[in-house]
Amino acid sequence: MPGSSSRTPELCARFHRASELIGRRWTGAIIFVLIKSRCRFATLRDAIPDITDRMLSERLQELEEEAIVERTVVPDTPVRVEYALTKKGRELATAIKAITDWAHDWIELPSTGAKTAKPARTRRRA
Repeated sequence: MPGSSSRTPELCARFHRASELIGRRWTGAIIFVLIKSRCRFATLRDAIPDITDRMLSERLQELEEEAIVERTVVPDTPVRVEYALTKKGRELATAIKAITDWAHDWIELPSTGAKTAKPARTRRRA
């Protein structure tokens, strides 16, 4: 339109960094599981379909470096290692719940054939 100025929206650098961190493959799933309970490595691996040991290890290290996950060595016999969210990590619970709610409203899963699927929730109209 003549006479109007269009301004390019700016991306918030902190939002971008956070979404790149949390949006990495498997990271959201790890946080989702750890919100429910502290877990050992094998428990996390079993809870997240298709994740490899290597990828789980890499993502846990990244989350530790960001102070989102803490690794605790329990000096039992045999030694146990447990992972839990830090205060910073637990602060993601509201965002994860919002994404979960959105997913239940808008994401359709492929039909599983013989399994009986729950009826889909009605989509909200914008």
